[in-house]
Amino acid sequence: MTTMTDASVREFKMPDVGEGLTEAEILKWYVQPGDTVTDGQVVCEVETAKAAVELPIPYDGVVSELRFPEGTTVDVGTAIIAVRVAGGAPAPVPAQAEAAAPAAPAAPEAPAAAASASAPASASASAEEAKPAARQPVLVGYGVSTSATKRRPRKGPEVTVPAPAQPELNGHAPAADSPRPLAKPPVRKLAKDLGVDLTAVTPSGPDGIITREDVHAAATPAAVTAPAPVAAAPAAPAPVASYDGVRETRIPVKGVRKATAAAMVGSAFTAPHVTEFVTVDVTRTMKLVEELKQDKEMQGRRVNPLLLIAKALLVAIKRNPDINASWDEANQEIVVKHYVNLGIAAATPRGLIVPNIKDAQDKTLPQLADALGELVATAREGKTSPSAMQGGTVTITNVGVFGVDTGTPILNPGESAILAIGAIKLQPWVHKGKVKPRQVTTLALSFDHRLVDGELGSKVLADVAAILEQPKRLITWA
Repeated sequence: MTTMTDASVREFKMPDVGEGLTEAEILKWYVQPGDTVTDGQVVCEVETAKAAVELPIPYDGVVSELRFPEGTTVDVGTAIIAVRVAGGAPAPVPAQAEAAAPAAPAAPEAPAAAASASAPASASASAEEAKPAARQPVLVGYGVSTSATKRRPRKGPEVTVPAPAQPELNGHAPAADSPRPLAKPPVRKLAKDLGVDLTAVTPSGPDGIITREDVHAAATPAAVTAPAPVAAAPAAPAPVASYDGVRETRIPVKGVRKATAAAMVGSAFTAPHVTEFVTVDVTRTMKLVEELKQDKEMQGRRVNPLLLIAKALLVAIKRNPDINASWDEANQEIVVKHYVNLGIAAATPRGLIVPNIKDAQDKTLPQLADALGELVATAREGKTSPSAMQGGTVTITNVGVFGVDTGTPILNPGESAILAIGAIKLQPWVHKGKVKPRQVTTLALSFDHRLVDGELGSKVLADVAAILEQPKRLITWA
């Protein structure tokens, strides 16, 4: 803990990436203790429930400590790395380090404050409050964390009291000021599961927040004393979960996979799904794809059937705008969107994600091709940002790339429709009165029946099929 009391050491806390998430997993450290870091340098990669994000450090210095190993899930606001900065200015440290380690900074500072006059002590405190405001590091995509500065005025008068009571040093003043203990929802659930009263727990997290470790520490005495009277019963070890480590593998569900699972369950059991199917001859569309690949305007761009199917869906939405909507449960309203953020479901090593193309309705075919190419490349690299997955209105999922004919897709939460594309195959088809081999696929459209009735859903699906059968309608209907 000596690094905690050194005024030249700063701690970088796990930020909230703007999604209101409470935790993130450290995937990879790019630095080690002793490495020199500069302002803006990426020090680690973390995975939230939305995406993998790289975190830059907001100051220069030398890494003195990595607080958690790779693979650890850390609460937002918890210090994850300590950096010894040049110059050793003492003012900024208490705003970040004091809350994270309440006991250590109190030892060298509180006695000095008690021995001196109250005026110098209050002047020192005001200086400490003023200097952090001069340096407000803004991490791209994270914003400025203001939680610490909002809560410090409540604990300001108590920092000068040299009382050894742990809760006061953590910023939890009298119960009348803060009757409800500070803890994140996962920590509250843990406390409930363990039967721990949060009001009796001593917080050790930043700004007086109760952490998982605090809850476990409070539960430990009960766990230790409980087995004593039951020691005479040898039957206790029996209820152990059977697990064959050789023939079975258990994979923790977390991050993107955990968020996707929760979202799909919520969508499936909240929105009444209806799925309609249509099988269509897309031979002319496939010929147009080949022609576009030779067009110099499309050289170097991603040209495939998905591009024309996406364009067909955008035209169908323009002809049937009420399909592009969402359900507002709180106000019992249907919200029709006058823009299309077109989601493209993408399978990645971390799980299924659905980034979307903003304002896709305004893009030309070359612009749409560029946007699709960038979206796919970013998803494959695992670099999709949380903002790229926000605000989608309708989605396309291409199950045909796996050789699947069709499926019944589940709506992306908050959206009204999702179009599934099946595999495009040569099949016998009646064309101009004769059976001929034609390129055929099956489309499936799922929609939220609260706001999309059968007629509207059918019109949208029929329009998409008609355009793919006769792609010249992209011009006549646009």
